[in-house]
Amino acid sequence: MAIEIDQQPPVGLSRVAVSETHGEDSPYFAGWKAYDENPYDESKNPSGVIQMGLAENQVSFDLLEEFLKQHSEASSWGNKISGFRENALFQDYHGLQSFRKAMASFMEQIRGGRAKFDPDRVVLTAGATAANELLTFILADPGDALLVPTPYYPGFDRDLRWRTSVKIVPIHCDSSNNFQVTPQALEAAYNNAEAMNIKVRGVLITNPSNPLGTTIQRSVLEEILDFVTRKNIHLVSDEIYSGSVFSSSEFVSIAEVLEARNNKGSERVHIVYSLSKDLGLPGFRVGTIYS
Repeated sequence: MAIEIDQQPPVGLSRVAVSETHGEDSPYFAGWKAYDENPYDESKNPSGVIQMGLAENQVSFDLLEEFLKQHSEASSWGNKISGFRENALFQDYHGLQSFRKAMASFMEQIRGGRAKFDPDRVVLTAGATAANELLTFILADPGDALLVPTPYYPGFDRDLRWRTSVKIVPIHCDSSNNFQVTPQALEAAYNNAEAMNIKVRGVLITNPSNPLGTTIQRSVLEEILDFVTRKNIHLVSDEIYSGSVFSSSEFVSIAEVLEARNNKGSERVHIVYSLSKDLGLPGFRVGTIYS
């Protein structure tokens, strides 16, 4: 059962994430913002702002397009270059809008349409490794911790800790209940961190599990979500194997649990996905944060 907590403070982010010294108040970014809000156009908006601070040269596009037509082997589009101009310019830092729409649709499809994904909440990354590291930087400060159920993917010791200096505190699970996370194990891990004077910033689960190949039951997901809500911390759900379950009914995405709660508490839940496992494309380095 979902728990109700009134007047709970916003879930916290790292100092890096909330820093006001990112430089976006500089004249350079002020000019960029002015251009985005009122771009010059020779016929439609002749009094608009001209962007002079961006190294985005479009005057040679005709020459480049002609070259690609004659040398299709140099282009991933072959002799069809309809997407050239769209991809040659600077893009939204979240990723191409068309790609984000396709990714959101694919994530819905492999979950049997049981959860909806908004393309505007999709951020594309260079694989799930980058996604998990990026989230760790955003959610936790050096010396803070994420709680991770055992056994966990050994690469997390590198991905989550190496550059972030964030700690992993294990949630000890055992074979007696097929390694499902219990409320008692969650509390024990949290209390263990507190005893070591370590601040817990979130729980990271892998569903389906690597290395076990098991899935997390809906009731357990409910308990984990209740736990992070009660502690006012984050939940990262790495669902990189979500399309590799033989019986789709066995896998329940945390997105389904959130929808059943009318997305209450979604601000603390972050889903990681990638094309590396389900499509066997690790070299493409396509990852996703859904947040």
